[in-house]
Amino acid sequence: MQGFRSVHSQEVAFRDLDAFGHVNNAVYLTYLENARVTYMREVLGVDSLSSLLVIVAGIQIDFRSRASLGEVLEIGSRVSRVGGKSFDLDHEIRGPGGRLVAEAHTVLVAFDYERDGAMEMPAAWRERIEEFEARSFAAA
Repeated sequence: MQGFRSVHSQEVAFRDLDAFGHVNNAVYLTYLENARVTYMREVLGVDSLSSLLVIVAGIQIDFRSRASLGEVLEIGSRVSRVGGKSFDLDHEIRGPGGRLVAEAHTVLVAFDYERDGAMEMPAAWRERIEEFEARSFAAA
């Protein structure tokens, strides 16, 4: 996918459909979650639940076209902002032939589950994101 170095493939299953035969809007949250975990495994080296130190603070999805049973969707993810305690992931979901299915924006907060609160972004995460995305996220 153009502009996305991290791409997760997701086949549409029967259980994903609504009464009208296309993917139910709520299922896209799971698709984005799968893509987010793929990004975190590939880029941040997350290899267990105990190292998945983020919490979702917000998601916005704009639907552009329907997805149907058996289609393989490509979900691109890229970091668009890195802050002191959070970062943003932008996503595109594309169907066969590159058809745009949805665009999404997710805000993730680095989270210390033992303290039950936000924490500073690990320096290693920032470095790995900048290296993977081939750009700096330093504050202006």
